[in-house]
Formats: sequence, structure tokens, C-alpha cells
Amino acid sequence: MQPATIDLAPGVLPPARAVHHLRQILLWPLRLVARRRGEDVGRRPWELLGADMPGSPWQRMVDEYTGGLEGFHERHYNEFVTFLPYVQQFLYGEGRGRHGEGSESSMHVFRRRDVRAVRLQPRVDMQTLTLQVVHADLYFFEDVDVVLLSVELAGDGLRLSDAQEILYRFGRGYPSGWDASGQPLHAMAGVEWLDAHGASLAASDSQARDKFLAFVSEHRAPRIAAHWEFLLKPLVPDHSELEGTLRYRQIEYYRMPLMAYLAVDDPRTLARSDFIRLGLVTGAGENDLPFAEQHVADFEQRHCYDRFWSDAGAAPRTRYMCCGHALVVVGDARAEFYRCGDRGVLAQFRHQHFMLFLIAHVQKASLLMFSDRLVDALKRLDVADPESVKRFKRAIRGVYAAFLRFTHRYWFHEVSEQAQARALFRMCTGQLGLDPLYAEVKERMHDMNAYLDADSLRRQANTVVRLTVVTIFGLVGTVTTGFLGMNLLAMGDSPMLPRLLAFAAVFVGTVWLTIYTIGKSKRLSDFLDVLSEESLPWRVRLVALAQVWQRTRDG
Repeated sequence: MQPATIDLAPGVLPPARAVHHLRQILLWPLRLVARRRGEDVGRRPWELLGADMPGSPWQRMVDEYTGGLEGFHERHYNEFVTFLPYVQQFLYGEGRGRHGEGSESSMHVFRRRDVRAVRLQPRVDMQTLTLQVVHADLYFFEDVDVVLLSVELAGDGLRLSDAQEILYRFGRGYPSGWDASGQPLHAMAGVEWLDAHGASLAASDSQARDKFLAFVSEHRAPRIAAHWEFLLKPLVPDHSELEGTLRYRQIEYYRMPLMAYLAVDDPRTLARSDFIRLGLVTGAGENDLPFAEQHVADFEQRHCYDRFWSDAGAAPRTRYMCCGHALVVVGDARAEFYRCGDRGVLAQFRHQHFMLFLIAHVQKASLLMFSDRLVDALKRLDVADPESVKRFKRAIRGVYAAFLRFTHRYWFHEVSEQAQARALFRMCTGQLGLDPLYAEVKERMHDMNAYLDADSLRRQANTVVRLTVVTIFGLVGTVTTGFLGMNLLAMGDSPMLPRLLAFAAVFVGTVWLTIYTIGKSKRLSDFLDVLSEESLPWRVRLVALAQVWQRTRDG
């Protein structure tokens, strides 16, 4: 659907401060949850979209690397060679070699093609804008119960203020509130998904304030806006009454991470406030700063990658901005390399940069998911219920094993040796605070696992103590009755029935005595400790023996 190069028709350029071409890629991480609370999602939830949901609009993507040369282009090759080998194996798998079969990618992609455009109205006082939906994809990953919704939009001939409003308002799962007239705050006033013929498929219901209030009041969870709920079907929100095998819940902030590509006439004509509004995605405004001067005094140092912010090079005056939540690139629309969708900056934005942005947010979403699973396991724990304790232990062990697989499969600090890709990835992960988050989740995992190990050792020690007490007190009877092979009752020549009755009586008595000894094993163990103290008088030892049969205060 998208052209390789964006052509600018002479004589029909938009007015000043115009965006000749806009690309926005939303990336919404969601946590997959089981149909019933406490159960596992399953290690391969993506198989349900193809196996158990024949009417699903989502179709499995056969990637360009396994679909033959017909769909494999130079931009895909450039994307592949950007990453280090272990990242390549994660993203693309490994092809068949002379040593046998290869391995599949750890990432599974589904795409729906019925949604072809979106009609947007940023505010009620603004005109509607129609943008092309280039891609609508779902990304699943091995071993982590996370799915990422990716929506790529494209538009031409926009005003800069319109582009800023689209970036600021579109990627929100639900309204953050409403103004006095009932219009949603910070969100789009209207959203409609359109098919290939321009017919409406679904529309936003952000103005239905009462529905959102009632849902939160009942479920203590946010209500997903209708247009996003439609796009994700047959996946359904976990707290809704809808039936569905694949269920999801919010794992991050309701504002979706995004990438943006803007081609403008001359980036040098943009004010510093324009770059700050784009880089921090704060919405449209005049030439004033969106925040206090001291708050954005170090904006260029913290959020800008200005290696190509010069008049030289194939794509001059190109600036990358990253705040973790967003990765934005602004460049000169007159530079052919900047507009090229096969080898230029546009191709890099849609492939290499999208992948490194995806990796960073997969890492963050997975860490938050592991933290949530620990909390869920603790909420379901009832220490007075042995079955609950067993389920808790199984859940913690499962989370710990999954975390180890995540660490070895997805957790890495370097994705590329190319300076630009390496710098942008470091900016993304640094702004997202992934290293402190990983250390925190890892520490919680280790603490919980250490607790389970200590609890197992405690239980084993208690068992050893009980067995030792039973052995010691059983030794008295064993030695007494077995001394020199003595038999108290000579019943060797007695009939079978008396012998069976005697055996049963001795068996029942022995079992009862053993059980009774185990029941008193803790107190008997305390008595043995007192008995072994040579410095204590016998009166104290006898008192300790008498305490074995004393009732507790609760008794």
C-alpha cells in the first residue's frame, strides 16, 4: 500500500509549517491472562487465533524471510544485518542449514487487513482528518504472556498543529476524563475505523462518560474504548462480560508508546518549542514552551540524537528525539534519501528503528507482567489452606522459570554495533528505566524463590526432627522387646486366628503410638534438648517432661 518514495507534486505544496508526510506507529503492550483466574495462559496463545477462532480477522503473517524472494526486499536485508546475531535469532529465527532443521522466530505476528483507514477528529472544533492504516498487527512472544498491538498510520499534506494533535491524542486506550461539556480530555473527540470502501467499521464512544464511570465503579478496572476493543477482537478485555479464550488487561499506562516520522519543508524553520512538543508529544501549541524553561533546559542533551543535525549528508537536518514513551524523527522532505522507503530514513524508521523500539517495550512489558504475576500469586495465597499453599508454590516456581527463560532469550543491552541503532536503543532503554526495573523484578524473584527454598528446608528439618524423636522413643520399645531375641508371648504354635488377632492388636497399638509420638514430637524434641543439657538439674528436666502433656493456653 505504501509507496517506496513519497512524491511531492510541484505547485501544490501545503502552507507553511506543513507536514508533507506523517507516519505514526502505535505500540500497545497488553498482558494476556487466563480465562479463569489462577490458571496458566498457555505457552502458545497465538495458536488459538488460528485453531479455535476460524472467524478471526487476524491472519498469521508468513514473514519475508521464509516467504521466498518475491516478498523479500533490500529494506528487509538492511533490517536483518543491523542487529547482532543473538538478536537476529530472536527476531527472525534460524534458517535450515547443513546440520539439519533451523529454529523458528520467538516472535509471532498476526495482521488484519479489513481496516484500511481511520477518520479522526482531534477536537470538536477541528475538522476531521482521514489517514491510511498501513498495518494493524499483533505481536506474540514465546514464554511471556504479553501481546503488543501495532497500528501504523500514514497521512500527507497535514498542518504541523494537526500532526501534533494526532500524535498527542490518538494513542489512548480510554479517556482520562471529560470537560464540563462532556468532551473527552486529551483523547480524540471522534475515531472511526474504515474499510477499503470508506464504510465505517467501528467508532469511538469516548463521550459516553456514564459507561466508563459505571464500569470502573463495578470492576475497579478501566473500560477500553469501543474502537480499540473492536480492533483487538476476538481478544476481549479481562474484566468485561464478553466471552473469549484470549483475554487481556492493561499492563502499562493508558497512553500507548508511539513512533513518529515527519517530513517537513525545512526543519530549521521549526522553533525550539516545536521540537519539544514533538519530542515529548505534548500536543499543538503556539511558539511558547509547553513546560517551564527549567524543566526543558536540558532537552537537547537528554532527548535529542543530533548526529545528522547538519547541512551535510544524504539526509541533512535530520533530528531524532526519544523520551522512552516516544521515538520521533523529523527531517527535510526535499531530501530524497530522507523520503526513500526502500533505503532511506523512512525505510530505517519502519524497519530497524521500529524493531529496536519494539524490543525495548517488549522488555518493559515482560518485566511488568512478571511483577503482576507475583502479585496475583500472593493475592490467591491462603496460608491456612494446604492446597492454596501448593498452588502458590507451583505458581512462583513457574514464574521463576519463565523469568529465567526471558532473561536468556530477550534480555540484552546491546542490539547492534551500528552507531545510530546502538545509540537510539540506549536512549529508549535509558528513558524507560529498564535496568532498575529489571534489577527490582529480579530481586523480588530471588527473594520469593529464596523464601520457598527456606520454607522447604524448614519443613525438611521439622520432618527430620519428628522422625528422630519417633526413632529415639521407638528405640526403647525395640530394644526392650528384642533383647536377646526375647518374645514376651510365645505364640509360634498357636492357631492362626489368635496370632492374627495379636498381630492386629500390636499393629494398631504401634501405629497409634507412632502417630501420638509424631503429634507430640515438637514438645518431645524440646524435652530432649533440655535433657541433653548437663548443667540443668534433674528437677528442671522432669518439669520439661511434664510439659509434654500440658495443655496450651489456647487449649
